[in-house]
Amino acid sequence: MNLVLFEPAELTPPLPRTDPRARHILDVLRRVEGDTFDVGLVNGPRGKATLATLGSDALTLAFAWDSQPPPLAPLTLLIGLPRPQTARDILRDATTLGATCIHFITTERADRNYATSTLWTTGEWRRHCLAGAAQAFDTRIPTVTWTHSLDSVLASLPPATTRLALDNYEATTALHAEIPGAKSQTPNTTALAFGPERGWGPADRAILRAGGFTLAHLGTRVLRVETAVVAALAITRTD
Repeated sequence: MNLVLFEPAELTPPLPRTDPRARHILDVLRRVEGDTFDVGLVNGPRGKATLATLGSDALTLAFAWDSQPPPLAPLTLLIGLPRPQTARDILRDATTLGATCIHFITTERADRNYATSTLWTTGEWRRHCLAGAAQAFDTRIPTVTWTHSLDSVLASLPPATTRLALDNYEATTALHAEIPGAKSQTPNTTALAFGPERGWGPADRAILRAGGFTLAHLGTRVLRVETAVVAALAITRTD
């Protein structure tokens, strides 16, 4: 946890000692009364917190905020609904690497039952995004959806979007060859699409091609979805 994140409603009440963040402050950072540490307001500024008082049940913190961080480059992920454990890894790592939107979508071969997992129904997904942001020393977490189809998400993409779909079987170009080389002061959205764990189906490929997507690959090796997401993000990022 490189940055201790707080929601706006958590700034005033004392932080219970049972909270994982309190244990991190005391046991990992080894802070005592009067010490400071790095904090962030979710989707807001970074700053410093001072451990004002250390009670038997809770910590009282005082916050001092810096300026708002610059916006992330617009980077949207479309991912066929994977198993919940795979989705947890993607939520954390894609947030760490700066994705701004993650759409877990229903596709031809995705298991629709995955959308009813407690990962989504209890709001657990947000915790994994927060962990990814804290790792990156950032406060921003992506917009996340898990109820849309491939068609509906494609319809929502801005017209000026670089559209790339990862595919092991029908792609004829490498992903790195399709990434614009020069940075832009106002970068267009890049959309990266990944099939579910059983891959794209013929109908999916037809939808992607009709939606202006280029099929690209990461080489000859077959990767797990979560590994492909990390590799593609690393290639795509230009900051």
